[in-house]
Amino acid sequence: MLFQDFQYLGFWEAIEMGLYFIIVGYFFLLFFYFLFIRYRTSKKSYWLFFSLFFLCFGIARVFFIVYYFFGPELFTGTNDAQVVAFLMINFRLATFFTWMGVACAVGVLGILLFPPETQEETKAKKTLIEWFKNRKNLELIIRIGLFVLPIIIGILALTLSDGLFMDPDFLDDYPGISVELILVRFGSWEYPLGRFLFNFIFMPLFLVLIPFIFLYLAWKTFGVLRKSYALNAIGFLLYFVGGRIMQGVLDVATLPHLRAVMPPLLILLALLILVIANNYEQLK
Repeated sequence: MLFQDFQYLGFWEAIEMGLYFIIVGYFFLLFFYFLFIRYRTSKKSYWLFFSLFFLCFGIARVFFIVYYFFGPELFTGTNDAQVVAFLMINFRLATFFTWMGVACAVGVLGILLFPPETQEETKAKKTLIEWFKNRKNLELIIRIGLFVLPIIIGILALTLSDGLFMDPDFLDDYPGISVELILVRFGSWEYPLGRFLFNFIFMPLFLVLIPFIFLYLAWKTFGVLRKSYALNAIGFLLYFVGGRIMQGVLDVATLPHLRAVMPPLLILLALLILVIANNYEQLK
């Protein structure tokens, strides 16, 4: 496939794919940097979670590249079911690893909001009732719940029916398939129920939560730490705006050049800001 002419890949799609390949390279580079330089020398779980964040999002982006660019090239006109099954496997894996990355980002926030030193102090409590009466312990439960929630969402993406996630355009592009889609309809607009819940309910929740908590930490601290937390908030916000919102807002039919260039460039800018934010000496 790699050595034949592409059927559906035009000029702007090729530019977009190339930019995402660059992003994948940066993801894996940052994973190795934070794991083998930051975590190996400090042994702080903060850097472990941060490195796994880049790893999960890098793997997710690889599956999205296959889903959007390479998978459709397998279609010959008669292998509809096989191509759709391949596309949906890649979409499920991409969604799963995306939510694993979100879980790692929430893990980073949990460490910042509830450091290990504070956790050690709660061990002095004797009874279970006293443990639950401690407000810090209740906060710990909330943060564990927030960490587990993206993992559960990722598992659901792997196990639920294709009818919840399949793009309705597949029914026109691949007429040989017979899948009953479960759609949300608002007038003439319709969208798969699973994607609607993931993209318009759960993802915006974490899109707001992660930058907001970094801004809260920036407000509570001062000096270099404040700048670091503020830059982290900006970096995560730009990443989600570039990676999730802009792709849905920009119409590929009327704005192919902006759709191809704007989201990946925003993601690259977000990665640069995150690297700057996490290279202050105080966070080593």
